[in-house]
Amino acid sequence: MKATPSTLRRTAAVVATGLALSLTLAACSGGGAGSAETGNADDIAAALKEKSTITVWAWAPAVEDIATAFEKENPNVTVKVVNAGTGNDQYIKLQNAIKAGSGAPDIAQIEYYALPQFALSDSLADLTDFGFDEYASEYTDSTWGSVNIGDGIYALPQDSGPMAMFYNKAVFDQYGLTVPTTWDEYIATAEKLHTANPDAYITNDTGDAGFATSMIWQAGGQPYTTTDSTDVAINLQDEGSKKFADTWNQLLDNDLLAATPSWSDEWYKGLGDGTIATLNIGAWMPGNLESGVPEAAGDWRVAPLPTYTAGDTASAENGGGGDAILKQSKNKLVAAAFLQYMNEGEGTQISIDAGGFPSTVADLESDEFLGYESDYFGGQKINEVLVQSAKDVVPGWSYLPFQVYSNSIFSDTVGQAYANKGDINEGLTAWQKATADYGSEQGFTVTTK
Repeated sequence: MKATPSTLRRTAAVVATGLALSLTLAACSGGGAGSAETGNADDIAAALKEKSTITVWAWAPAVEDIATAFEKENPNVTVKVVNAGTGNDQYIKLQNAIKAGSGAPDIAQIEYYALPQFALSDSLADLTDFGFDEYASEYTDSTWGSVNIGDGIYALPQDSGPMAMFYNKAVFDQYGLTVPTTWDEYIATAEKLHTANPDAYITNDTGDAGFATSMIWQAGGQPYTTTDSTDVAINLQDEGSKKFADTWNQLLDNDLLAATPSWSDEWYKGLGDGTIATLNIGAWMPGNLESGVPEAAGDWRVAPLPTYTAGDTASAENGGGGDAILKQSKNKLVAAAFLQYMNEGEGTQISIDAGGFPSTVADLESDEFLGYESDYFGGQKINEVLVQSAKDVVPGWSYLPFQVYSNSIFSDTVGQAYANKGDINEGLTAWQKATADYGSEQGFTVTTK
């Protein structure tokens, strides 16, 4: 999807008390005559012949066009697409509807990091009831792993965000910089650039939970473990967490990071005038550069994310999400039909045409997609790099069942290390404690290391 920058922000402040999803929600999250609606392909096809209306909460612009196409093929069905807010704004409304026992949509777009919070509170329908577990091989391992929670499938992946390094080739050429392939080389490049031009920085970072967890993921960290929905282990000083923090501390300590908030006017200006030379970010970024930094057309390129060891190919996901059916839905069979159409069927191409980065293997491996030459990126076949990154995502990552809250307090913990030029490891430790305390208050059994 070619969304606005605000729709692609993957970490934002959240009203913490409004997004508390305690274990007690499981008792009131179901309900409604439709809660027993399950069935196979024949049952779904039969449901489409009846007059019905479903409501979809989504902020991705392509969903409107997908709904229109679906309605043409299924004239008895009306699909109401509602933008209930982006990310956290929607999650607060969604949780309120779940807690009230009414008012939730049939389908909701939910980012991967937030999905466990709703799935483990028994708020979402298990898609294995519709046979959707058979789609496993059609998606990338990382995105399918993100919707496979416990023993169930709680969404179909919509898009993905395998990471890459977007860099300003004009800046690199101007200062004689070599594209770094390791994080040690990245730090050396940062020093060389800032020495040559004190107003220029290798990148910006003021402390972002989504970026930090993605970087820990790429470093091989597995700081979150959930067992039986209620037993949670947190270790933000595992090997991968420390590897990221120790590396990023070198940039922070030596004033090599631009203290410019992402998505601000100053940030766009820096990307346009070359004072911010790289972005390590998800594959959904090209559309944002094209629309937000048109003056830099032809300057930017895409390269694999640097790794900790020369020759490695480790990557991680940064952003993206799927679409889930709410247990409250009274028309789950039709909702399942639309979900399949949108994220496994014809709707995937509509999303790609709107600028989305797919999670479906067939689309990622198509000659048309791989061969696309981007004028903005100087004619580079950027999808070749981004698709390879999707294949190189480190397996085994999982999020907390209260990750949305945890991300909301990142600025109060790790963010303080950035603000005070402190040790990111100490910030991670503080984040771990505050997160664990919250989880315990919500009824989880939380262990830390």
